[in-house]
Amino acid sequence: MLKLSCNGLDRVHSLAQCGFVGRPACVVPRRRRSGADGFRYQGGRAFPVVAAVVSDKGGAVVNQVVAEAGTLADRLRLGSLTEDGLSYKEKFIVRSYEVGINKTATVETIANLLQEVGCNHAQSVGYSTDGFATTPTMRKLRLIWVTARMHIEIFKYPAWSDVVEIETWCQGEGRVGTRRDFILKDPATDQVIGRATSKWVMMNQDTRRLQKVSDDVREEYLVFCPREPRLAIPEEDSNSLKKIPKLEDPAQNSRLGLVPRRADLDMNQHVNNVTYIGWVLESMPQEIIDSHELQSITLDYRRECGQNDIVDSLTSAEMIHGGAEVVPELKGTNGSAMARDDKQERQQFLHLLRLSTDGLEINRGRTEWRKKAPR
Repeated sequence: MLKLSCNGLDRVHSLAQCGFVGRPACVVPRRRRSGADGFRYQGGRAFPVVAAVVSDKGGAVVNQVVAEAGTLADRLRLGSLTEDGLSYKEKFIVRSYEVGINKTATVETIANLLQEVGCNHAQSVGYSTDGFATTPTMRKLRLIWVTARMHIEIFKYPAWSDVVEIETWCQGEGRVGTRRDFILKDPATDQVIGRATSKWVMMNQDTRRLQKVSDDVREEYLVFCPREPRLAIPEEDSNSLKKIPKLEDPAQNSRLGLVPRRADLDMNQHVNNVTYIGWVLESMPQEIIDSHELQSITLDYRRECGQNDIVDSLTSAEMIHGGAEVVPELKGTNGSAMARDDKQERQQFLHLLRLSTDGLEINRGRTEWRKKAPR
């Protein structure tokens, strides 16, 4: 795993925030460096020397967009669009406060990085800079994206000071939402250490009701999506696609009366989806936490949770079938072949988060755990 000191930042690629006319056939970044760091300076301000050229199939230039003034964040962010302009890569250093009792990054840290790289991708192509990743039509209609499902698989957890490279891209998901996938790699070896997929739906920011994705919104974001389906997790029998049954009382394990902190609220004024991961793990049996590590987690988001809500976390073991499980070569994706050795004991659990007051379901989930490797 590539390691860097917390102060050892590489030279950064800065991106133009581009608006496009029509559906581009390609997006080609063109850089002319005026300085050693890729910026020109005027009046004490840094301007990234970047231009985005969009061409039609005949090769004619449809639109040319010159980057706006670069901010300090632009200069420090270790991320950029890929050559085809249809996905985004960014490197992150695992900080000391992002690791847990195993001295490796927690699953909450991984989920936060996925959220960060997704937002940075949206901003890099010109979506809103308020963190909502909304298109112009969405902002006009007061629409926002909310998470419907999140599935994360970790093959190897990065440790403190390790560098993780995350690539992400989005694509249409029927008429009701969009899908965003992720691949996590060790940039020193190019080894895939994790992957994830998520589904998002639109919600009216004022009424808090879900809304179908209109043609206008689809046209605005599909220009930045791969032309052919590209799946980080293409296996049909993956837990990412399996239905999660509702866990009924009495559960084997529970943690009651969880209260959201002010810091748990996101920019949409509801509990951040990463907070639910921590609540799910609160009711895990301690003996599993001691002897196993989380291999995958799937969460279905059913209801918003606000600051004044009180939450119960329920967990019960789920039976799984034995036998070797092999992830095939991921042709046409950004993934990598992975084999899971089932000689190591695996455990699977079902989870439910509900409102303490009336029992309404907030979230249901499934986790899979593998035996910790001997030290």
